[in-house]
Amino acid sequence: MEETAPTETRARRNVAVLVAAQAFLGSQMPISFVLGGLSGQYLSPEPCLATLPISLIVFGSMLTAPVMGNFMQAYGRRAGFLLGTTGGALGGLLSVIGLLQGSFGLFLLGSLCTGIYMSAQGFYRFAATDTASDAYRPKAISYVMAGGLMSAIIGPQLVKLTGGITDPIPFAGGYMAVIALNVAGAFIFAFLDIPKPEKPNRDAPRGRTRLELLRTPRILVAMICAMVSYALMNLVMTSTPLAVVGCGYTTDNAADVVMAHVLAMFVPSFFTGHLIARFGAERIIATGLTILAAAGLVALNGIDLGHFYVTLVLLGLGWNFGFIGGTAMLASAHSPEERGRVQGMNDFAVFGMVTLASLSSGLLMNCSGGTPQEGWTAVNLAMIPFLALAGATLIWFALQGRRLRV
Repeated sequence: MEETAPTETRARRNVAVLVAAQAFLGSQMPISFVLGGLSGQYLSPEPCLATLPISLIVFGSMLTAPVMGNFMQAYGRRAGFLLGTTGGALGGLLSVIGLLQGSFGLFLLGSLCTGIYMSAQGFYRFAATDTASDAYRPKAISYVMAGGLMSAIIGPQLVKLTGGITDPIPFAGGYMAVIALNVAGAFIFAFLDIPKPEKPNRDAPRGRTRLELLRTPRILVAMICAMVSYALMNLVMTSTPLAVVGCGYTTDNAADVVMAHVLAMFVPSFFTGHLIARFGAERIIATGLTILAAAGLVALNGIDLGHFYVTLVLLGLGWNFGFIGGTAMLASAHSPEERGRVQGMNDFAVFGMVTLASLSSGLLMNCSGGTPQEGWTAVNLAMIPFLALAGATLIWFALQGRRLRV
C-alpha cells in the first residue's frame, strides 16, 4: 500500500498540478459567465430568463457536489476530476448545438452538464489539502485558488478571439473553445499523486452524521460564510455583462470588466493563505464581507465604466477572502473519514445558494425596473440582507469563545 502520510514533496507537486488545472481548465468558467447571460438573452423568448443558463450551471454543480464527494471518496480524486472534464466537454458541445439550432432548451441542457465540471473544479481546493501538513494546508488552498489568475486572462481573451468565427450565429465560438479546453486539460491529471482512499473496515470510525456535522458551530459558520461570499459574488457578476451592455458599452467592454473581476478573485490568493495562518480564518472572512459591502456601495453610486471596474474588482477581492477563509475554516473542522461527507455537503449548500443568486440576478436585472440602471441598482441592494446574515453569524461564533470551538 502506498504511503499516505503527508510529505512536503508530494504536497507541493499536487498543488502544482492543481494550479495548472485551475489555470487551464478553469478558464472555461469566465467564458461561460461572460457568454451565458448574453446567449440566454439571444435565445430566450422571455428576457427575465436571460440568466437561466448560468443558474443551471450552478444548479448542476449543486446536484453533483454530494455525488462527486462520495465518488472521489470511493474512486479517488483523479477519477472525479476526469468525470468533471467529461461533463464540461459535453456541456460545451450541447451549448454549441443549441446556439446553431436556435434551441434554448438544448442550450440549457448544455449549461446543466457544465455544472458537472464546475462541481469537480470546486474540489480542487480540497484536493490540495489531502497530502498537505496542517501548517501547509491554508497555503495549499490559497495557491490552488491563485491558479485562477491565468484563467482570468485566458477565458475572456478566448471570448474575444472566437467572437466572430461563427457569424451570423453569435457566441458559439466561445463554447467550441470550452470543448477544446476540457479535452486537452484532462491530461493534466495524469500527474496528480493523491492516493485513492482505503475502503474502511467494519470497525473503522465512521465519523459524524451530516446532522451532527451541521451542529458543529465551526462547520456551520464556515458554510454560511462561504455560501454568502460565493452567492453575492455570483449575484452581481452574473448581471454585469447585461448591465454593461445595457448601459451602452460593448461585449468586449463586458469581457474586460469580467477579466478584471476574475483577476481580483485570484491574485490575492498568493498571500491569502499566509494571512489566514497569521490572523486566523475568522478575521479574513470578516474582511471579505466588508469588502463585498464596499463593492455594493460603489455600484450604487454610478454606471460609468470605471464604476463597473471598481465594483467588480472589489467583488472579486471580497469573494477571495470570504470564500478561501471559509474553506480553510471548514478544512480544520473535520476528520479524514468525514472528508467526502463534509465537502459534498458544503458544496451542495454553497451552490444551492449560488443557484438562487444567479436566477435572482436575471430577474432583478431585467424584470425589477424599466431600465438597465434600475435593474443594476436592485441587484446591488439585494446584497444587504445576506451580508447582515453572514456578519451576524460570524459575530455569534466569535462571542461563543473557546468553549464552542471545535
